[in-house]
Parts: sequence; structure tokens; C-alpha cells
Amino acid sequence: MGLCASKDKKEKVIEGEVANGEPNGTATAAAAGGDGKQDTMVDAAVLAKLEEGFAKLAASDSKSLLKKYLTKEVFDNLKNKVTPTFKSTLLDVIQSGLENHDSGVGIYAPDAESYTVFADLFDPIIEDYHGGFKKSDKHPASTFGDVATFGNVDPTNEYVISTRVRCGRSMQGYPFNPCLTEAQYKEMEGKVSSTLSGLEGELKGKFYPLTGMEKAVQQQLIDDHFLFKEGDRFLQAANACRFWPSGRGIYHNDAKTFLVWCNEEDHLRIISMQQGGDLGQIYKRLVTAVNEIEKRVPFSHDDRLGFLTFCPTNLGTTIRASVHIKVPKLASNKAKLEEVAAKYNLQVRGTRGEHTEAEGGVYDISNKRRMGLTEFDAVKEMYDGITELIKLEKSL
Repeated sequence: MGLCASKDKKEKVIEGEVANGEPNGTATAAAAGGDGKQDTMVDAAVLAKLEEGFAKLAASDSKSLLKKYLTKEVFDNLKNKVTPTFKSTLLDVIQSGLENHDSGVGIYAPDAESYTVFADLFDPIIEDYHGGFKKSDKHPASTFGDVATFGNVDPTNEYVISTRVRCGRSMQGYPFNPCLTEAQYKEMEGKVSSTLSGLEGELKGKFYPLTGMEKAVQQQLIDDHFLFKEGDRFLQAANACRFWPSGRGIYHNDAKTFLVWCNEEDHLRIISMQQGGDLGQIYKRLVTAVNEIEKRVPFSHDDRLGFLTFCPTNLGTTIRASVHIKVPKLASNKAKLEEVAAKYNLQVRGTRGEHTEAEGGVYDISNKRRMGLTEFDAVKEMYDGITELIKLEKSL
């Protein structure tokens, strides 16, 4: 385990010490990251584990972005570095990918500073995943656009079973999962719960802490695709499941069309969803909710990368707009489905999300790009792509 992962943090980040997702001394942190002069040397056991893991990954047939970009030169340059505030090491960043050679990406950011200190690894992976978002690029300012633009992608209800738009957010002043103490988890849950209890109208609902939740309630929420569950091996390996279920919870409105996950993979996952294909209605609800929550809870944001979260696939807008869709003719030729989806920057997953199979021919299809474009444009890519997929399915 890395330094961050192997011990609880003694110090909580002092309020105001981290602003916009970056410590006040970001220039110093970046400089320290650049020349390797850190005040904390990386532990010999961590280095040994890094060397062993790197050798195994290099010898493997892994197709992960980690293997692709963690060259010997990059590895040697980063293996002795630590982040200034939380002392996260390269092992904290890559341990999930070292343990799971079948990862698609294989890295996580244990804290916001990791994106700067370990930029030699994060930047090329971000560029590859997000369709050419280069080191010199800057994510555009946040804009949700005109929410009235989108209509129903499937007005006849033939193909789209349900639609969901979600975004991830991190609370300013806290590290990401591997560096959080149990006390911080609980403190964050309290802030989230009290913030959400102030929501009105369509968003009004109730917060359910995972601690003490009845098994039947928990299972029902999981079966409804509402609640996350412990046990994802990629997150486990990244040390993102410590102190479970402390500080975790779910909020949903009375209609179960608006949900907030607290401290699953991200501090906050804000989700708007309902049956059918009325993307316009679902997107409008999400935008209202995000704006309401941000008035009360400051989010971690970076001028270049946009909104910061634990996973580099989920930066920038962090928007994932998806449908559960039945396209049997297209699905009978998975390669064709993947090819058409790729053309529109869409990602095809199984029914229950990443690393799962399609159940009953139902796929989860979403926008892939989250960076270098606005929230509005990210949702529009999904809208246009799904419209085309349905058109193609009808023509077959």
C-alpha cells in the first residue's frame, strides 16, 4: 500500500487550505513534483511493491491505458514522488491497475494534487481517453446550455427503457477516497444529508445512511439500479472502500427520479433518471439539482481539468448521459454496434454498467467524452448518437 493508503491521515485538511481543488501552494507542489525534491521519501516497502507490480504489468498482455503509458522512463521519474498534502504515492495511483490487468484504464487519483504531481502519467491517459484533450488544452467554462433543446429520443417507447443523466462532484477541502479518514467520511455524510434536506419541490426527498440500513431496503434499492454496492474489485484494489459503510448513503426524491450517492466512488454522484426516453425532462431536473447543491456545498474544480474527481475518466463536465436500450438487430452484430457507437463518441456497456453483460439484449449506452466540451455538448453527443442508433435499428 502507498503512504496515503496504508495509514489514516493524521491531519484533516484545514478549511480553506484547499481552494478550487488545489492547495494554496500549488506552484510549490508542482515544482516539487517536477524535480522530485519532496520532504517525504517513499517508503522502501512501497518502492519494492511498485517495482514488482511494474515488472508484472510490463510482462502481461494487459490492454490498459496504464500499461500503454507507464513506460520505464515515466515509472522511474514518478516512483519517488509524493503529493504535498496527503503524501500519496505512485502506488496509490496505480495499485488498482497493477492488481487488475484486465482494467481498461487502471489508475485513480487519491487526491486532487495527484493530477499535478503525477501529470506525466495522468496527462497522456486523459488525452487518450477523452478524445485528444492535450496537456496544453484547457477545459471550457461550465455551461448547461438551453435545457429546452432536448426532447424525447424515443417518443413511441419502442427502444429506450430508461434514461439517466449523472455527474460526479467532489467537496472542496477533502481528499478522495483512499486518503479519507473515517471521521471525514462521517463529517461529509452529515454535510451532504443536511444540504439535501433543504431541497424543495420535485427534488424533495429523504437521505438513507448505509449504516444501519435494513437488508431488504438495501437489496431493493440495488435491484432498482438506485443504490451502489460494496465489492467492485477495481475500487477495492484502489483502496476506495475503507471503513465501509461509514459515511455512505443515498438520497432520493419521492418519485425516485432524482438520487444522490454519497461517498461511493466520488464524494457525490448526482443522478436524474426515469423510465422512457424523455432526455429533456431528465436533463432539466439534473441541472436544477446541481445548481441548488452548489449554492450550499463548494465543489472541487481546476482551471485546466474542470471538475475534479477520483477517476481520470470522469473529469471536466463529469457528465454521463445514458440510456438502457433494446436494439436487437444491431446487437446481433456486437462489432457493428460498437463501430456505430464509436462514430458518435458513445460507450457501450452491459445492463448493470461497466464490466457487466447485456441482460436480455439491453445495453447501457452513454456519451464517452467528458472533457474539452461543455456539459450541454456532452449530453448532445449522446442525444445525437442515440437518435442515429434508433434510426439505424429501424432500417435493418
